[in-house]
Amino acid sequence: MAYVSRVVDLLDPSLNTFTNITVDEARARVLSGDPEAVRAIDGSFALVASEGITVRLARSMDRPLRYFLAKRHEGPALYVADRIDTLHRALAADGLDAQFHPSYTRMAPAHYVVELALVGCPDPSPTYTRFFAPERAALPPDLDEIGRRYIGALADEVAKWLTSIDARDAQAPIGVAFSGGIDSGSVFLVTYHTMLRLGMSPQRLKAFVLNVDGSGPDVTQAKTFLSSTGLSIFLDEITAATSDIDACETIKVLEDYKPLDVECASMGLRLCRGIRERYPEWRHIADGDGGDENLKDYPIEENSELTIRSVVDNLMLYQEGWGVGRIKHSLTYSGGLSRSYVRTYAPARHYGFAGFSPYTRPNVMEIGEGIPFAALTQYDVPTLYSLKGEIVRRGVKTVTGLDMPIFEKRRFQHGAMAADALHRRLGGSETEYRRAFTALYA
Repeated sequence: MAYVSRVVDLLDPSLNTFTNITVDEARARVLSGDPEAVRAIDGSFALVASEGITVRLARSMDRPLRYFLAKRHEGPALYVADRIDTLHRALAADGLDAQFHPSYTRMAPAHYVVELALVGCPDPSPTYTRFFAPERAALPPDLDEIGRRYIGALADEVAKWLTSIDARDAQAPIGVAFSGGIDSGSVFLVTYHTMLRLGMSPQRLKAFVLNVDGSGPDVTQAKTFLSSTGLSIFLDEITAATSDIDACETIKVLEDYKPLDVECASMGLRLCRGIRERYPEWRHIADGDGGDENLKDYPIEENSELTIRSVVDNLMLYQEGWGVGRIKHSLTYSGGLSRSYVRTYAPARHYGFAGFSPYTRPNVMEIGEGIPFAALTQYDVPTLYSLKGEIVRRGVKTVTGLDMPIFEKRRFQHGAMAADALHRRLGGSETEYRRAFTALYA
């Protein structure tokens, strides 16, 4: 019997969006393995391409991509999907589920071409070729110029998104998951400004804020933000009850067990559910995911592994984790936002939304990495924390003409409901959540 390898592509091709090429052309670029050709793909994508025993995979930050290599008498079979449960169902349908365990699945890291050789047992290790390598500290230490370029790049991505939506449906409503924070606030203002610039009716736009049990501080912040910019008419409050939040449901949708991600995804699920119940036909939702990572705005003191030098001196640490091929690199999950973006992707997909996170686009991240953080902060932590608001505020003013209010940083889950209620409802440990996830396949 001939030795035959097989690739089972379970990805939904309709989720790929390109501004400059077709899906077939994009897949050909991935197959070539040429990092410059893959970097030139402009859009959101998760792709697999094969020729003979060689398989190459690549994804943008906003598109999870997982795979499982199964063994058959006639040769290996590679299953590729966006979800772990999709891989499991496909293996079960082919009578191969006895080989499955969720920890045996693999996650392709964002910004790399992953190459596999389907040669059987034992499985060879994948090779990784980086296709996105922005130059660090390439910009001058001028906050006005940095803000102009950073928010200018954001506006470019928002314009592409809006134009692509209008090409399919010129009446489609546009939503922004909104808290009044720096990231969602800037995305909302830039979206509003860009819609006007493109001649689109702003009546299509809404800013959705989640309020759980009437205790979420984000509602007050969102109202203050929009009132100060004269845009209060766009606020749409989605109310929910604490009893609606179910950690087990979240873990099943999220397919992960990191407590902060479980908390965030729980709020995302409830927001998406509320929008879907109120607007059955709504599809397009933008958000500010990726903004914290780009401007290195996480509390360093909450992670004992981090120092300001490790944050400032490592390329895209918050986006990619400690790095592919390093000791801490997991094959089951990639690192940083490359892993945790599922907290945004999975809830949106679960309720039938097409999400859009412009801060995760390479052209925007490239500006972020080009900021000379070391020169601007001199490795001072409070200075680093203040940098993001200054850069974004100045950039929004330059690009849109609007004065954007700046509030103290707060995570999505901490703004949607009171902290004590959140802890009571979602106070599980990583070990407990991991056990709950594994039990789905027991």
